[in-house]
Amino acid sequence: MNYSYWEIKEWFTNIDFTVVGSGIVGLNCALTLKNKHPKANILIIEKGMLPQGASTKNAGFACFGSLSELIDDLKTHSEKEVFNLVKKRWEGLQLLRQNLGDKNIDFQQNKGYELFLDEALFEECLSKKESINTILKPLFNDNVFTVDNNIFNFNNIHKNYITNQFEGQIDTGKMATQLLSLAKKSGIKIINNCTVEKFIENGDQVAVKTNQVEFKTNKLLIATNGFANQLLNENVQPARAQVLITKPINNLKIRGTFHLDKGYYYFRNIDNRILFGGGRNLDFKAEETTDFGVTETIQNKLEDILKNIILPNTDFEIEHRWSGIMGVGNQKKIIVNQLSTNVFCGVRLGGMGIAIGSLIGKELAELT
Repeated sequence: MNYSYWEIKEWFTNIDFTVVGSGIVGLNCALTLKNKHPKANILIIEKGMLPQGASTKNAGFACFGSLSELIDDLKTHSEKEVFNLVKKRWEGLQLLRQNLGDKNIDFQQNKGYELFLDEALFEECLSKKESINTILKPLFNDNVFTVDNNIFNFNNIHKNYITNQFEGQIDTGKMATQLLSLAKKSGIKIINNCTVEKFIENGDQVAVKTNQVEFKTNKLLIATNGFANQLLNENVQPARAQVLITKPINNLKIRGTFHLDKGYYYFRNIDNRILFGGGRNLDFKAEETTDFGVTETIQNKLEDILKNIILPNTDFEIEHRWSGIMGVGNQKKIIVNQLSTNVFCGVRLGGMGIAIGSLIGKELAELT
């Protein structure tokens, strides 16, 4: 659809709500606002041609925490806090599926598997498996984690792995397409290639300066996650995650989502391809960046693991490489705050955007 200059200019007048960021949080926030205020003029500002954060660049894991991750969380959180973390992620996943429909996001529950290079880590997980299952049973009414044998013929890993029967996967591109379609059908306006540079609250409005235009809005909601510190003084650290995907592989038997080395590496099948990401632990400092890109160190390690562990007897070629920017912090609690009378934020999703993005977007909108 084509718009005249005057029509575009009109988009920046009498704005009730402006959402910064068109990722899963921003789009769900805008949709919730539209449901609450059907006649409201709602604008989404997005600095990229497409959603620029992790929402469209992640691995598409519909997960809520591997066993080793939850055990690690118990070292700094109470059992109740860990339960509530998982509960929020699980409820967020159900909200995502309910809002968009499993078919529209290609949701598949092919189970999740945690693989182990370290005997000691496996034994620790095995010893605490039942206690974690007990903590989570009120939520799932069943054991989440079980032990299975290596049926996928991976190489150089422990003979057993931990299975999560409730874990799934989605197509993040289809998710974004569906959310964008719903937003446009609802009359929500989306401006791409527009970067918010600063904002100032003046009375009952917020003056917003972008690289394209200056305008005023009644309410400003910031949902830029890993890029939050470019606008806010919040405890959010950017964390780049590098990913690659193979070309199609004949007779690929791997199905499901997989976590390796405490989740620092993760992979899944996309039809007959392998999507593989991780390696931040090789150089945490270098990956604390908002710059997109891939590095030789991490990409070489990903290929090495592909060749020697995941696909040891299979020829493969890499089709594409990319990165996404997550928002993390020294706590796993998501920041959903009213910062001032007319400014709000929903950031620091901790790499769990698929799981909690829909819920955080809803909570952010409900602050207004």
